[in-house]
Amino acid sequence: MARPAAGIRMVGFKAAGALFLTGVATATIAGPARAQATEDLRTDGVRRELEVRRIVLDNGMRVLALPRPGAPVVSLVVRFAVGGVNERPGTTGAAHFLEHLLFRGTEKTGTEDWEAERALYPLMDAAHDSVVAARVRGDGAEMERLLARISALEDSARVFTDPGEFDRILRRAGARGLNATTSNDATTYFVDLPSHRLREWFELEADRMANPVLRGFYSERKVVIEERKLRVEGDPGGALVEAHLAAAFSVHPYRHPVVGYMTDLENLSREEVAAYHRSYYGARNAVTVIVGDVDPDEIEALARRHFGPLPAGDPPPPITAKEPEQRGERRVELVFDVEPRLRIGWKVPAATHHDTPALELLATLLTGGRSSRLHRRLILEDRIAASVSASLQPGSAFPRLLVLDAVPLGPTTTAQVEEAVYAEVERLASEGPTEVELARVGNQVRAGAVRGLVSNFGLALRLAENEALFGDWRAMLGHPERLRAVTADDVRHVARKYLVREGRTVATVVRGEGPIS
Repeated sequence: MARPAAGIRMVGFKAAGALFLTGVATATIAGPARAQATEDLRTDGVRRELEVRRIVLDNGMRVLALPRPGAPVVSLVVRFAVGGVNERPGTTGAAHFLEHLLFRGTEKTGTEDWEAERALYPLMDAAHDSVVAARVRGDGAEMERLLARISALEDSARVFTDPGEFDRILRRAGARGLNATTSNDATTYFVDLPSHRLREWFELEADRMANPVLRGFYSERKVVIEERKLRVEGDPGGALVEAHLAAAFSVHPYRHPVVGYMTDLENLSREEVAAYHRSYYGARNAVTVIVGDVDPDEIEALARRHFGPLPAGDPPPPITAKEPEQRGERRVELVFDVEPRLRIGWKVPAATHHDTPALELLATLLTGGRSSRLHRRLILEDRIAASVSASLQPGSAFPRLLVLDAVPLGPTTTAQVEEAVYAEVERLASEGPTEVELARVGNQVRAGAVRGLVSNFGLALRLAENEALFGDWRAMLGHPERLRAVTADDVRHVARKYLVREGRTVATVVRGEGPIS
């Protein structure tokens, strides 16, 4: 992901549908805290041997090291099992906000006089508490006075700070692609680095995991608020996604936007975000993956030296909310002065469910390429849609949605597109795919997953995702065979079971007088 301008880091509204490695695999276990597996990955006749060492530190952190021949570069990924799903009303947006702040340094990095800087924070926090009270009273003049005081205090703190030092140290070490992303299920930090600079990365990463000071909290809040305005208030597509998820999930926290609700962003305190860090950034909640020009023995030594002393943290609070069974179609309509849009979501199980391979193939049968059912029907034949796509979202760890997005073409209404979609879905549920179709989409899904593994970075992400989701990265090794085992009857079964009226939520944007022109 390219680093956005103005310090804004991207927030994920979607979760990738395919988390799994494709290929023919065998695995062997070597020791309780270390595992090695050999994976034969065949793409266009090319065979590669992958050996992953799995290290479990005493504090519970899992570290995966994968040597890969090539340039003297490594891809580093640290994934924390915390995202929008771990938030509640009042603290939505905390995971994404914290992700921003963790690039701004610690007591060691990013400051020239920590004691002088630290003395100003209680004054800012007290002023913020008064801002919240004034907001509740509706006292706009007092709010403005207090916000100006916070800005003045931050100006005073800047005399002692260098919030870009963390980034600069790594860039001088040759870092590329330094960034992070927050999704519903996870917060992931990543960078590519010359392999001989690993020690510096371990030192910096351990420090910011354990000792962030949330520097520039109040100015960074403005950045996050502007991001929300850009991606939701200022974007009909973002507003549609937010309204659709809020309607589809009545209880489960997948209903909340990862970027957070505006009122929560305005009122979050520095202590609330610090408490969020203490709850979810313990070592036991992290997976670190290093792929490239690495020596696993060196990685293990560095990990034990720098990450081993990190506190394990308490087990994160469990997510107890369970979405009740949906018993009827739900609909929501937004009015904007833009072209209409359609979004349909059907309830489907989590990525770990045995129906997931068939659902992946079903989504690809519907919209995966020019020969897919809905591309042919809506775009090539009936010419009623400009685009159509399907994906599994908004996360992977909990029951989710198979979402279909479409943009009507010309004078076509969303209702006309919706009717055509249901007709094609019903035909697929009744007849199932042909053997030719099934073979095509099976190859397509597997090839797409393989393409994501060509780079060290892509492979590191997949290893981290699977280790976090299944508890062992090797879970992905069986997925290719599960895809190959899907039959036409399996696809027909999941279409009949899940793509039903009572389990769907429909959201539309219709043209009218709205806030966007």
